[in-house]
Amino acid sequence: MKRFAFLGYGLVCYAVFFVSFLYAIGFVGNIWVPKSIDSAPTAPFGVALMINLGLLAVFALQHSVMARPAFKRVWTRIVSPVIERSTYVLFTSLALIALFAFWQPMGGVVWTVESPLAQAVLYAIFGLGWLIVLLSTFLINHFDLFGLRQVWLAFRGRPYTEVPFKSNGPYRWVRHPIYFGFLLAFWATPVMTVAHLVYAVMCTAYILIGIQLEERDLQDHLPEYAAYRDEVSMIIPRPPKTTRLPSEVNA
Repeated sequence: MKRFAFLGYGLVCYAVFFVSFLYAIGFVGNIWVPKSIDSAPTAPFGVALMINLGLLAVFALQHSVMARPAFKRVWTRIVSPVIERSTYVLFTSLALIALFAFWQPMGGVVWTVESPLAQAVLYAIFGLGWLIVLLSTFLINHFDLFGLRQVWLAFRGRPYTEVPFKSNGPYRWVRHPIYFGFLLAFWATPVMTVAHLVYAVMCTAYILIGIQLEERDLQDHLPEYAAYRDEVSMIIPRPPKTTRLPSEVNA
């Protein structure tokens, strides 16, 4: 029964993630959703700013702290390792949902792009960013990243095995294509409002800090990562320094 419960739990966590991911596209792009980043302001500017910064801080702390190995070692004494990743995904999704629900639009326009062609280009970059995010997750095993592989292996009675380190696709040009895709999605807009600018700036700051923490853990866990880091750009795509990446030896 535990195997069925874990599998059901993992599926529910993934479903919550996928819905929140789709809502995030509409939230940032001001499309499809009932409340977006630039809905009508309802609170004084100062109050709205403090609420939004608090929401972003809660998401950043949850997303970063729960991902650290030291936290996982303690956390898995309480939560089964089989559902540890699914639980992380669920908490991240709930933090996002809280951000969407309590976000306070602030009004004010920083820039506006009037050209229809330029607007189309920016919307295309916005869509490309989200597409890069999604496709990049599949290149590093989408289902492992979001906890489904763990519960599926447990359901089948098979032990969990680590996903091998690879540098295929965009990972040959940039170490963090997921973060690169997010940056495109957050900054590519024909109308940059104050609220959108706060969101983009704070998320960019978090991404740059989070990369340092993530790469420190990766170097501790993967001996080959240091060489990969020397060869491939961190966040801006460019050709690798050599034609043979160190990860190819171990893939």
